[in-house]
Amino acid sequence: MQDNATEVTAAGIARLAGVGRAAVSNWRRRHADFPKPVGGTETSPSFALADVEAWLRWHGKLAEVPLRERVWQHVAGHPAGPVTALTHAGCVLLLIHERPTVWLEVSAGSDERLAAMLPGALEQVFTPRFGASADTGTAAVNRPRPGASDSAVHGPSALDDPSTLGVPITPGAPSTPGAPSTPGVPTGPELLPSAPLLRGAAELAAELGARQTFEFLLGRHLDANPRQYTLTPAGLADLMAALAGPARTVLDPACGPGALLCAAAASGTTPAHSSAHGPEQAGQELYAQDSAPDLAALTALRLALHSRATVHTAAGDTLRADAHPHLRADAVLCHPPFNERNWGHDELAYDPRWEYGFPARTESELAWVQHALARLRDGGTAVVLMPPAAASRRSGRRIRADLLRRGALRAVVALPAGAAPPYNIPLHLWVLRRPDRAPAQPEVLLADAGQFAGEGRGGPDWQGVRDAVLDAWRTYDRAGRLAERPGLARSLPVIDLLDDDVDLAPARHLPPPAAADGAEQLADVRERLGETLRLTAELTPPPAGAVPSAPRWPLTTVGELARGGALVLRTGGNGGHARVPVLTDHDVLAGTGPSGTLPESDEDPVLTEPGDVVLPVLGGGAVARVIDETTSGAALGRNLVLLRPDPAALDAWFLAGFLRGSANNRQASSYASTATRLDARRLHLPRLPLAEQRRYGARFRALDEFERALKLAGRLGEQLVRGMYDGLTDGTVTPG
Repeated sequence: MQDNATEVTAAGIARLAGVGRAAVSNWRRRHADFPKPVGGTETSPSFALADVEAWLRWHGKLAEVPLRERVWQHVAGHPAGPVTALTHAGCVLLLIHERPTVWLEVSAGSDERLAAMLPGALEQVFTPRFGASADTGTAAVNRPRPGASDSAVHGPSALDDPSTLGVPITPGAPSTPGAPSTPGVPTGPELLPSAPLLRGAAELAAELGARQTFEFLLGRHLDANPRQYTLTPAGLADLMAALAGPARTVLDPACGPGALLCAAAASGTTPAHSSAHGPEQAGQELYAQDSAPDLAALTALRLALHSRATVHTAAGDTLRADAHPHLRADAVLCHPPFNERNWGHDELAYDPRWEYGFPARTESELAWVQHALARLRDGGTAVVLMPPAAASRRSGRRIRADLLRRGALRAVVALPAGAAPPYNIPLHLWVLRRPDRAPAQPEVLLADAGQFAGEGRGGPDWQGVRDAVLDAWRTYDRAGRLAERPGLARSLPVIDLLDDDVDLAPARHLPPPAAADGAEQLADVRERLGETLRLTAELTPPPAGAVPSAPRWPLTTVGELARGGALVLRTGGNGGHARVPVLTDHDVLAGTGPSGTLPESDEDPVLTEPGDVVLPVLGGGAVARVIDETTSGAALGRNLVLLRPDPAALDAWFLAGFLRGSANNRQASSYASTATRLDARRLHLPRLPLAEQRRYGARFRALDEFERALKLAGRLGEQLVRGMYDGLTDGTVTPG
């Protein structure tokens, strides 16, 4: 076995074999020939993946491992780390995407031959897609810094190792303007440990396609490290790209994993805009920079797989060390880091980008806004995601005033809460345009899409947000003004906003929605509440009779029932399709319809069917939901377990009812320092005849109907109270 072979944890072994972690612990104790740990810690050891696969196959426990799972284990357990593994896989997937016959030639033969021939083949692809590298033949991007971990999207680590993409970037000074930077071509010795991964990725690409394979692996990595990355949801990225409009040259100065530029590439190009670098060209040019070298490299590969555009990526702190100082792009899209104090305030006091005023130390977002404007051509459009405080903080009022006076700030759009991290805050979009002439009677568009907020963590109604915002923006953009749309949008003369505060928060300037039918709506809510309360009274369970002693049923567990075929156990997936609604753990807890989304991938989601029982595994609550016709067909979200009983052996309502027992949940739960996790396999059920099960199931179903009526009455009551308060305070309802 190689010293640097791919390693896998006990959790990875469990996923390979399709069992729980407890089974892996039992195998280690019971089988003397189980592979010995080769790394990790005493409490969390790791094992050589090749040895584990051989042992599982020898003992008949590796019947059919999905190809994507095997490939992911090679990524997760790569000796140089998952980022290096993703970069190597991305390089090969780009080669397969661009020149599949070259890959077939290179991959024939031994792993040593593959590692030796691959760098030359990659050079043939990288040079036309990314341009010649100043550091060709190196793999600096693939060598993590000593002691470094996977960096965050907006981490400060890039200046420690600024040349990782082949373009030297000096701290405090801009790099060579417009110089292309590529993911460094790995050397043969660096590629050799990745050979099993590369062959597996190629095999998976034959099934899914090269781009879909990279999206699956990258999505798994991002999902496995949620605290290290600040992501831009796909719906938000699409909206920002649509607001910017078709563009030939697009820049994202804080690119992260590249979601905004992928959306820009998907939105198409227009021949009307010429490049800032010369005569009109046929293709799009995408420029990206991020402070994290690993993300800059992964973004380059992702963009190359997503489009035919010429890709220019760079690593470095954009505000301190701009890699594209002479770029004049058609569009700039940016999701900058928020509330940064160490953004370069002391070093950049005389930077020429501050055309609208020098940002205060607490106004890092206004520095990003001015950077975006500085990189636009005249008439170009920038769309920047902003925290809502940036629209009203007194420390930024002078810059906001100058942006308005000179016609640079064209629109402020308040998004619904849950649109992007942090999910509890309704973020804003600022739409800016580099002035090419002074507007005669300038007005600014203010829009509030808060009415499209979704319930729980399912996210907003993106289609509703997109339709409403784009219609308002395009109407305003054509005419320079927008007639009032109560509660949604209006344009205001700039002069009306230039007071002492220069407060641009849309909610403070938009009239409430028309309330002509307010009294009628409240009357309707009151009538529905009355009907629901009457129903609740009818559904109230009868008094419970006294029982001399609790029955002593023979018990079984969900795990035993699954092994015996009485039910099928499935867990929520990590990917799905955009057109399939997702049932989240919050939907199950709240009793609402599917409201979530999953990262789009070619991984088949687990779809619910009538009679399925769904359980949340986090939170410690005794909750189980039986799927009915209205919620069937939804994809099973994360942190959910689905039990599909055989109707000939198990009654679904009997199953759900007994799983909700508090004592049952306590004995099947494990506790970490900050969370409670339910092991569904350990939940107990009594062994009862099917007729007796149905008798209990009928009572459990009646309790469920009573519970739903109570929740509906609570929601209607809150709606009636809120409506009465609003009506009395805005004059649409009188005290009489």
